[in-house]
This record gives sequence, C-alpha cells and structure tokens, in this order.
Amino acid sequence: MLRHPPSLATVFSTSSRALLPVASLLVWGAVAFSAVTWGLRWSATDATLSNATLPGQALPEVDTVAAARSLGAAPVQAAAVPSLASRFQLQGVLTGDASQGAALIAVDGKPAKPYRVGALVAEGLVLQSAQGRRISLGATMDGPQTLVLELPAKK
Repeated sequence: MLRHPPSLATVFSTSSRALLPVASLLVWGAVAFSAVTWGLRWSATDATLSNATLPGQALPEVDTVAAARSLGAAPVQAAAVPSLASRFQLQGVLTGDASQGAALIAVDGKPAKPYRVGALVAEGLVLQSAQGRRISLGATMDGPQTLVLELPAKK
C-alpha cells in the first residue's frame, strides 16, 4: 500500500501545536526577566535614597595635611606678600611747583613709566607730590601720605 505524504494542513497544525508552547514559554520568560530587572533597579535606587536621607554616623574628620605628608607631599609654604614699598622703584623725579612735577616709577618689576602729579600710579595710589629726590603716594591727592619713595643715592 502506498502512503500519501501528509497534507500541508496537517504539517502546519502539528508543528503549530508544538510551536505554541515554546513560543509562549519564551514570551513569558522575557516578561519575567524584564520584571526582575526593573524590580532590582528600583530597589537599588530606593536603597541609595533611603541611605542618603537617614541620619547615620558622622564620618571622622580627615587631617588632609597628615594624609598628604604620609603620601610624600612636601609642606606648602605660603608665599610672602610683598610690602607696598617693594612694589615700586623710583627711577627719576622732575620737580616744579607744588602741583606740578612728574616721576619715573617702575611698578611690580615692569618697565618704568612717567607719572604726573595727580596721576593714578597703582590701584588706590595717586602721585601726590614730587619734591627734590622724593615723591609721595596716597589714596587721594589731598589725603594722608601712604608711601614716600626716594631716589637711591648717587654712586
């Protein structure tokens, strides 16, 4: 007896019966995996927020200088602040009347510039007067003298 090959409808109905439980298992597995992953993410976020908001023990203060020294760092010494007089070097004076005159002054090691009486030499300092080999600097023209500079002695 000759057997006929199974019909196409029979093959699909048999394979879909076997395929349906496998596909269903895969879909539900993906849903379970997704639910577990999101649940872990939310629980981790809630734990960090609750730890941050709960009052805990205060951490001990760390002596950063001692820690740096133990790691081989050399102690940092504060740079000496230059005195006001050391910022200026008087290099020349041109005298005139009390309200006239000029001085050649180097400020902060820069090249010397000429300043007339009444001119702003540096922030907060005005050339108040130029007399002989000496000049006076102050906050204002009529205010008290803040600094007096003299030309170095001739050699």
